[in-house]
Amino acid sequence: MWNCESFNGTKSIEDQHLCHDFHLVLSIFSLLYLIICFPIGLCYNALLVLVNLYNKATMTMPDVYFVNIAIAGLIINAIAPMYLLGPASTKWAIWSFNNEVYITLLILFNVSSLVIMYSTTLLSLDYYIERALPRTYMSSVYNTKHVCGFIWGGAMLTSFSSLLFYVCNHVSTKIIECSKMQNKEAADAIMVFIGYVVPAIAVLYALVLILRIRKEATPLDQDTGRLDPSVHRLLIATVCTQFTLWTPYYVTLLVNTLTSMQGKVTDENYTRVLHFTKGLSKFLAFSSSFVMPLLYRYINKNFPIKLRRLLKKLHCGNQGCSHERTVVQQVIT
Repeated sequence: MWNCESFNGTKSIEDQHLCHDFHLVLSIFSLLYLIICFPIGLCYNALLVLVNLYNKATMTMPDVYFVNIAIAGLIINAIAPMYLLGPASTKWAIWSFNNEVYITLLILFNVSSLVIMYSTTLLSLDYYIERALPRTYMSSVYNTKHVCGFIWGGAMLTSFSSLLFYVCNHVSTKIIECSKMQNKEAADAIMVFIGYVVPAIAVLYALVLILRIRKEATPLDQDTGRLDPSVHRLLIATVCTQFTLWTPYYVTLLVNTLTSMQGKVTDENYTRVLHFTKGLSKFLAFSSSFVMPLLYRYINKNFPIKLRRLLKKLHCGNQGCSHERTVVQQVIT
């Protein structure tokens, strides 16, 4: 993840100390993630998916989006150790930029990040629809499941630019036109625009609409068919958390793209700080897969009930628990 060998050209001892300090900070964060965040995130994301799939009948629209986010979180969880274990320190061959494994991991990361951001965005918009027009089924569970399928399809199509860049790097000697497509900066710029700018504008628009409708009390506010009030807190926490954790990554990606377009940078301090910031921002992005299921676990009031139901099912099996069979027999008699 970080290596000072590329900065050994500097003669300043202070710069070398600064480089090693950066290396130490990123190494500590990486170890903390691998020891604490990785196993907890893996367990809670898997638990979120399993609990909701077991309780399909009681799933709501937000549950479907959070299952979608959890699946993307599992993918990011699986990618994180391979990245944080240190391509710079281990010098793995797979971390060559033109390598198939590297490009595959990059595409998986891009797809998952897009799914997370757009699931959050559409959750905000659907929450507004549900608040404004309850019982219209425009944001029903059935429709939301199909929307989530489109999210994955759209994310894969958007990540096609990275795949195209990889293909052109391998066949550029045979196809002259392909050399024009070898533009990593263009692919990164597309990711910044589609993966961050568009969702940010849509979420901001949705939040403005939600705030406006919350100020205008109507008889519909007493409708029992409305979403649980805790969903609003969960939505605000989700939006704030996602954009807090992902904004540094996309900002550094944009800065890195602009820097690369300007040509080679001679300022080693700037390059070192940019490299450190990029590593730290990616760590924050990985952390979203750990934080989101915890938010869902502690804010969603129905999750503990669903979890107990699943655990009881696993403990008792298909036959049901003995005390439940006794109660049923008493009712029959």
